[in-house]
Amino acid sequence: MTQNPFDALGGAGGFDMNALLAQAQQMQEQLASAQEKLQEVRVDGTVAGGAVTVTLNGAGELVGVAVKAGEFDGNEPDELEDLGDMIVAAYRDAKAKADAIAGQALGPLAGGGLPGLG
Repeated sequence: MTQNPFDALGGAGGFDMNALLAQAQQMQEQLASAQEKLQEVRVDGTVAGGAVTVTLNGAGELVGVAVKAGEFDGNEPDELEDLGDMIVAAYRDAKAKADAIAGQALGPLAGGGLPGLG
């Protein structure tokens, strides 16, 4: 049995811990940069021909809600309930778009593990 537990991973210099740590640091920096960029992206979700629009950033955070003038007067409970439902539907539309953008931006960084480790 060997003294160094890392000898089993490559023996005689086959495993470079410093290179692994440097690679992990680089991936962490890339991930942070991608997350910052996602904060700047804006995605809209709309329903009912644009009667309701919600805006999210690329991280999926709600940053705006717009209701087209004249679409709802708010005098009847059913209209307000419909408005609430439309806001939820518009949010889901925008969230699906934001998730797709985030998946593209973070995909290689978020789930692949470290290259070269099998």
